[in-house]
Amino acid sequence: MSVPHAARALLLDGARAGDRLIVVGSRGHILVSDDEAESWRLASSPVRALLTAIHMQDARLGWAVGHDATILRTVDGGDTWQRVHHAPEEERPLLDVLFFDATRGLAIGAYGYLLSTEDGGENWTFGAAGENDYHMNAITSAENVLYVGAEAGVARRSEDGGASWMTLEPPYFGSWFGAVALDADTVILAGLRGHMFRSDDGGSNWTRIPTGTTATLTSIQRTGSERIIVTGLDGVLLESRDGGRSVSLQSLPDRAGVSGALPLSDGGLLLIGEFGVRRLPADG
Repeated sequence: MSVPHAARALLLDGARAGDRLIVVGSRGHILVSDDEAESWRLASSPVRALLTAIHMQDARLGWAVGHDATILRTVDGGDTWQRVHHAPEEERPLLDVLFFDATRGLAIGAYGYLLSTEDGGENWTFGAAGENDYHMNAITSAENVLYVGAEAGVARRSEDGGASWMTLEPPYFGSWFGAVALDADTVILAGLRGHMFRSDDGGSNWTRIPTGTTATLTSIQRTGSERIIVTGLDGVLLESRDGGRSVSLQSLPDRAGVSGALPLSDGGLLLIGEFGVRRLPADG
C-alpha cells in the first residue's frame, strides 16, 4: 500500500464517494484513494485546522468540518475543497456534519454549537439544540428523523430537520461519541468506558449492549442491513451481525486507537485512527 507521510498522521473520519475513499484529519489533511485504499494521494486543502468529520452526499458533492469552526465543500469528488465557513475567534470546533440533500445540512460541535444551511453551504445560520452548552459529538438520521449524541449522557432527537429538538436521557451519564439510526425509531449510541445502548422506540427506553470492553468507543458505522462496526481506543473493534443487539469484540495487536472504519469492496475494512489509515482483511 503506497501511503504518503500525511496518511501516517492522525486521521479522524472517512467517507465513500462512489468508487473513491476520502479521509480527513490533522493539519487539514484530506487524502483520496481510487483503488480501495491500496494507494493514497493528498488532495488540495485550504486550511491547516484539524478536520474531524466528512459527509459525502454523492460521488462529487461533499463537506468536511473541523476546528476553528471550519466547513469545507467539494464539488469534484474531493480533489479540491473550498472553505465556506471559518470562525476561529469563536473557539468552538465542529465535530460532525450531515446533509439531507444537496442544499440542506447541519454541522454540530463543542459547547452546543449548531450551524444550518439551506443553500448548499453558501450561508450558515447559528442555532441551538438545547438550553445547555453540552458538546455535540455525533449526528445521524433515518427517515427524516435526526439523532445527536452529546456529552453528559445527553442525546437529542429532531423530527423537523433540526428546527426543534427533544432531549433524550439514556441511562448513562458519560459522553456519546458514536451514533447510528437504523430507522426513525431505532438508534444506537456508543461512548465512554465501552458503553453502548440501543433504543427501539425513539429514545424513550434503552437497552444496554454488553461490549466486553471499558475502552472509549469512538464511532459507529452501518455497513449492511444488519452489520454494524464500532471503533474504539485501545485498538477496539466491535462487530454486530444483528443490528446492534449484540456485538463481538476484537482488538488490534498494537492497541492503536481507531476513530472510524469504512467497508471495502473485498469485504475488509479501512481503519482510520492515530496510525493514519490501515487495511483490515475480511478474515480479520
